[in-house]
Amino acid sequence: MTGFTLDLNDDQKQVRDWLHGFAADVIRPAAAEWDEREETPWPVIQEAAKLGIYSLDFYAQQFFDPTGLGIPLAMEELFWGDAGIALSIVGTGLAAVGVLANGTEEQIGTWIPQMYGDPGDVKLAAFCSSEPDAGSDVGAMRTRAVYQEATDEWVLDGTKTWATNGGIANVHVVVAVVDPELGTKGHASFIVPPGTPGLSQGQKFKKHGIRASHTAEVVLENVRIPGHCLLGGKEKLDERLARARERAAQGGGGERVKNAAMATFEASRPAVGAMAVGTARAAYEVALDYARTRTQFGRPIIDNQGIAFQLADMRTRIDASRLLVWRASWMAATGKPFTSAEGSMSKLHASETAKQVTAQALQILGGNGFTREYPVERMHRDAAIYTIFEGTSEIQRLVIARTLAGVPIR
Repeated sequence: MTGFTLDLNDDQKQVRDWLHGFAADVIRPAAAEWDEREETPWPVIQEAAKLGIYSLDFYAQQFFDPTGLGIPLAMEELFWGDAGIALSIVGTGLAAVGVLANGTEEQIGTWIPQMYGDPGDVKLAAFCSSEPDAGSDVGAMRTRAVYQEATDEWVLDGTKTWATNGGIANVHVVVAVVDPELGTKGHASFIVPPGTPGLSQGQKFKKHGIRASHTAEVVLENVRIPGHCLLGGKEKLDERLARARERAAQGGGGERVKNAAMATFEASRPAVGAMAVGTARAAYEVALDYARTRTQFGRPIIDNQGIAFQLADMRTRIDASRLLVWRASWMAATGKPFTSAEGSMSKLHASETAKQVTAQALQILGGNGFTREYPVERMHRDAAIYTIFEGTSEIQRLVIARTLAGVPIR
């Protein structure tokens, strides 16, 4: 088992520095333009593909880093560049993880390459889970998938929302209800191949932040997909549903399944925490540089305790957040259980830090911070998302509190 260490190896340092250079030289110069345009930054994604950053191989290498630090290192550097563009680059990974977690080897080999395409023909994927009435409450999901044995097809109907790359993706991964009586245990995931009739983009959201990332509704109307597009296969699904029905009939065992699902979410949350750390660090660095060079009353404003103490607190919170993210990432990679909801802890602290640090950075810049001449205004808007997606801060606190109390997470 890999021991926990704060010393990065040479490969990790090389990848970190490589991504930092890409973020500084390619992402940052384009950030303001694509934020204003509120469009997918195709030229940046294509450049990332040419360099091998937007690729299955790159993310697989980071995902399988035995220390668990590959993904958080990558997320921090890319989101240090710009949150909206970075999310456009990594958004396909959400769908890819859904296939890796639930698909067969054949499905993984077939569909994940189609999600990325190649440098000359870049593709996108979208993961579709949330619904207008089912965000944090996944048990309220209404999108249905009905199996038609005569044609070996699944028929999907419903509306998904808040889908990154939704409607413009080549491949959509859709979570749907196959047995409403089983609640969350009656859900399954499906691949909707490119060009499938009945899938369309609904409302495209005009967002407060991360505006370079496409977010939209996905409407499913009589969407017919082949039976082999059920992730994991029908035999495995039937066995899982039979076990769930048996447990329900016996009146017990359901919470174990529910907590196993929560553990999956827990393991993914440190990556979001790393995104927040990247945005917070970027804002802190702008504020620090500004405080060193901006003079008032004949001296740099960093000489004033009111400014210096804010910067000290900002740096402390950022470093503490990174340590929580690294700890949780290492625990997930080495199979250590999150007995105190360490995944949620890392996401909660880092996301709240991003909001606080970007707000402090804006304040340190004063009137300049409130203008679009400086990037902290955009960073402040972007940071608001971290306390909302992948589970709100309120949900994280609920998960942590219930875990510490030994109460089932519902």
